[in-house]
Amino acid sequence: MPDASLESLFDRNRTHAESLPEGHFDEVRDGQRPALVSICCSDSRVSQEGMWSAEEPGWVFTPSNIGNRVFERHDGELVVDGSVLYPIAHTETGTTAVVGHTGCGAVTAAYGAARGELGEEPPGIEKQVELLVPIVDEAFESGAVDPETDDAINPLVEYNVRKQVEFLAEAEEVPADERIYGFVYDFQGVYGSVPGKVYLVSVGGETDPERLREAVPEEYHDHVHSLL
Repeated sequence: MPDASLESLFDRNRTHAESLPEGHFDEVRDGQRPALVSICCSDSRVSQEGMWSAEEPGWVFTPSNIGNRVFERHDGELVVDGSVLYPIAHTETGTTAVVGHTGCGAVTAAYGAARGELGEEPPGIEKQVELLVPIVDEAFESGAVDPETDDAINPLVEYNVRKQVEFLAEAEEVPADERIYGFVYDFQGVYGSVPGKVYLVSVGGETDPERLREAVPEEYHDHVHSLL
């Protein structure tokens, strides 16, 4: 197991702080206007700054949660999650990426819950998983994903990303001109042979791969792929 003692945390932070060039935070010291809002699933194997090669501070705003959800429940209704909406509403960020990842534990848990196979979880986890169950149910009922297939999880990951993008694109609180993209981050070789590559699966709710390729420069057509 990796060591995460207090001493090791200080050591890692010292390395980080000493590596920063002079003036590293000058442009963002008094505020932030990130280029990208990236909503990713909480997972130690998936680095949002890393996947976008964002080394400079202030370039990417990184809310994350289990299942890369863009919504939460408020007074019985689904609304845009505040952690997602805040940078869109208050930092004038014009591009939002919803990023799922292969082998997602949250989607796996929702799959188990939808099939009545989820074990007992603490209330905080159960609440988050339950928000994903209707998406899994819809994927099964629509025929988009076969619940009996050997690997239903990764198609469900993609389906979940599609539905999160769709919800965000249709939300009244989100500006109509916000660019909203859906990606799957693949570190398991499910979509291709390059670990750490992102695959575009939705643009503002459009999910047809041929249409998506029309919106992407030809040199990046290999970043468009679908399991559905």
